[in-house]
Amino acid sequence: MVKIKEIIEELEKLAPPAYQESYDNSGLITGDKNWEVSGVMVSLDCIESVIDDAIDKKCNLIVAHHPIVFKGLKKLNGKSYVERTIIKAIKNDIGIYAIHTNLDNVYLGVNQKMANQIGLVNTRILAPKKQLLEKLVVFIPKEETNIVLEALHAIGAGEIGNYSHCSFKVNGTGSFKPNENANPVIGERGQLEHVNEDRVEIMYPSHLSRKVIHALKENHPYEEVAYYISQLENENQEVGAGMIGQLKKEMTSHEFLSHLKQSMGLSSIRYTAKNVDSIKIVALCGGAGSFLLASAMAQNADAFVTGDFKYHEFFDGEGKTMIADIGHYESEKFTKELLHSLLTEKFANIATYLTEVNTNPVLYF
Repeated sequence: MVKIKEIIEELEKLAPPAYQESYDNSGLITGDKNWEVSGVMVSLDCIESVIDDAIDKKCNLIVAHHPIVFKGLKKLNGKSYVERTIIKAIKNDIGIYAIHTNLDNVYLGVNQKMANQIGLVNTRILAPKKQLLEKLVVFIPKEETNIVLEALHAIGAGEIGNYSHCSFKVNGTGSFKPNENANPVIGERGQLEHVNEDRVEIMYPSHLSRKVIHALKENHPYEEVAYYISQLENENQEVGAGMIGQLKKEMTSHEFLSHLKQSMGLSSIRYTAKNVDSIKIVALCGGAGSFLLASAMAQNADAFVTGDFKYHEFFDGEGKTMIADIGHYESEKFTKELLHSLLTEKFANIATYLTEVNTNPVLYF
């Protein structure tokens, strides 16, 4: 039988929790990670009716994009929909797992799914994040270098964009003198030793730091490993907010809006006019993305597609970039399919459902 923790492990390979924003509350909100999974319900939001849907389909795990709990709960007396949802989940032994801004911030997450729906090509992260990478420098006896490198590559070190097994090495001579308490693999106590060594440099995401150090020490032959780690200022091109890409062919504003309605299944769009009536470069952000407008404009986006723009923010496009507000739920609704596809592929023996509940609280007349 599959346990909840195994589901979580797969989800967090795609979207490590280290990539969630500071205000967020992704992770296991209710339930025990050691419970055996009877079925999984996938939803954008987790509300009471989604709990009911899970009960009907005998699912004891709900994987939702939005966390039902954002702020601390001081009471659980059923006064709000949040409290009632949590109470019902606990009473029925249902785990709730949220995968929110960490899924927003990875390349193959919410925004790539949205870009695929619209049909964008040559996509990249719109606003990559800094200070998420570290570099390891270590000195290894030449004949052992490949063994240590393979161990580091196995946990994800040395992956840069579409390339894996990336590293740099230069050969030189290392020296050391073991004292009387040492147990050297090479050399003798009290004698100065010179060894043919490789200086190896390798980058990796900061959240892998503990695993990297563990793998290094487990596979390095020396009793005392000479290494140092530094945090990099480099942007991580695989992690960040929003996405930007190109349409396969240039469109007029009217053609693009019609295409957007059809591809995203929309009933309406709030948008601004554009001085030059052509759309080719498109930026986007699932959910509330007005904070990325400046980044979109700086990268010459003809259109910026997102949700939750406020009235005065629509002026900020200044006719240079069309703002297309399609709604918060509408921009993220295909996230359910993303999660459902991942789980059915990895856990074919577990019943996984897309909720039948439309959790969008906004109606259109």
